[in-house]
Amino acid sequence: MKDSVTLANNIRKLALIMNHNANASHIGGALSIADILAVLYERVLKIYPEAPANPLRDRFLLSKGHACSALYAVLALKGYFEQELLDTYSKNGSKFITHASHNVPGVELSTGSLGHALSVGCGIALAAKRRQKNFKTYVLVSDGELDEGSNWEAILFAPHHKLDKLTLIVDYNKIQSLGRTDEVLSLEPLKSKFESCNWNTQEIDGHDHEAIYNALVSTENNDRPKVIIAHTVKGKGVDFMEDKLLWHYKSPDEAQLKDAIDQLI
Repeated sequence: MKDSVTLANNIRKLALIMNHNANASHIGGALSIADILAVLYERVLKIYPEAPANPLRDRFLLSKGHACSALYAVLALKGYFEQELLDTYSKNGSKFITHASHNVPGVELSTGSLGHALSVGCGIALAAKRRQKNFKTYVLVSDGELDEGSNWEAILFAPHHKLDKLTLIVDYNKIQSLGRTDEVLSLEPLKSKFESCNWNTQEIDGHDHEAIYNALVSTENNDRPKVIIAHTVKGKGVDFMEDKLLWHYKSPDEAQLKDAIDQLI
């Protein structure tokens, strides 16, 4: 677990630096998924950083593409490309644009138009099942993104086709672009909704690395997809950012960046 905790802190530091340098948005949602990404890439996913298109790889799709700074950070830290390339984040001509781009090694799907990646993930998992391939497919969505009807079409589709190697992770930080999720469009009872759609359903602390790991590797031989509802905190790890809507949009200034990095050492 120690390695994944260190990786999560390093993801947060790089994401903060990228957002500061680019005067970019969405740092809060990047910090909320750092622990999930760290456990996935350190302990769960079958990856091949030197050959990102290896057909044996597990597929990971970040549906909340606006949090791509965290994804780019973990890919750099795991050796998909030189870390110095992150300095080009959001600059003219850079492939490291501010929503996830498939032009970046290790990024499976360009995302940012919300509500699409789960449907794509279902297609990938269905193709793998029909072709008898053993790789697994993981999709990480935001809670606000579950307002999109396309997600619920996919949520019905996956259990119908017995996509047992598909795992959906919900980053349930309870804040979306215009307010708190329970005020904008309530998702509750979310666990019951997934259970009624015939998913294997777990609720966890999305910052507890052992809980994340155990949920990701748990198996049930019942031909159903898995959903992990990960309760997280927007801006996790930086006290003045935690659970604040402001950090869906705001970029840290020099003093705030220093304060944030100091908290993560």
